[in-house]
Amino acid sequence: MINNSCIYNGTVIHKRFKPKQHFFKYKVFSLFIDLSELKKIEKEVSFFSYNKFNLISFFDIDHGPRDGKSIENWIKKNLAKIQIYNENIKIMLLCYPRIFGYVFNPLSIFFIYDKNKNLISILYEVKNTFGEQHTYIFKIKKNRNFIENSCNKKFHVSPFIEMNCKYYFKILNPEQKLSVVINQSDNEGKLLFASQDGVKKDLNSKNLIFSYISHPLMTFKVIMAIHFEAFKLWLKGIRFVKKKTKFKNNITYET
Repeated sequence: MINNSCIYNGTVIHKRFKPKQHFFKYKVFSLFIDLSELKKIEKEVSFFSYNKFNLISFFDIDHGPRDGKSIENWIKKNLAKIQIYNENIKIMLLCYPRIFGYVFNPLSIFFIYDKNKNLISILYEVKNTFGEQHTYIFKIKKNRNFIENSCNKKFHVSPFIEMNCKYYFKILNPEQKLSVVINQSDNEGKLLFASQDGVKKDLNSKNLIFSYISHPLMTFKVIMAIHFEAFKLWLKGIRFVKKKTKFKNNITYET
């Protein structure tokens, strides 16, 4: 039986405030996966595979070190750098799955819990369309349902937003409902609001196929929507920001 992993069906919203307003909203579903349950999910859900092609799948190479090696070991190694040495941790990952072998995750979030189910760390894994990744790692000092983190932007994502910005993350510890809010500001004030919400469903064959049917070819639509919305921003005359630095898989430890 799948005990910890689940599905969240919901919506993604982006609202830009300047130099011109822009808004879009679309429906998505995400998996909230206990990494220790991946083989169990593969066994119990016939059209889900782990590191193999299927209608819906999860590949280690899509996250963490991006080399196919153990995500759990990579996380423990990086947690040690912020003085978290607990070996008995539970790693939950909020992400889009691969659908017919394809996925693009603009943002994936690792939630790290200790043996007492206290949230002790959050890793925000950000990707861009150049195949690059940056992970912002935060230590959570007090276990609570509402988490706030902030940091300077260190990674080129949108070609229409300058690097000199700051992120403000506001997140509910995922339970029956999912709520992720990111506000982005520059020196002149609020620039962008982004959010994802969702309602929890058990991860089983019935609910997963229903989520797929409700969002067919979702991961392909995500990447197409990114380019379509970028085209509309260009039509509105928003200045293109050239990417200056090449990354591959960077990490910052935020205090």
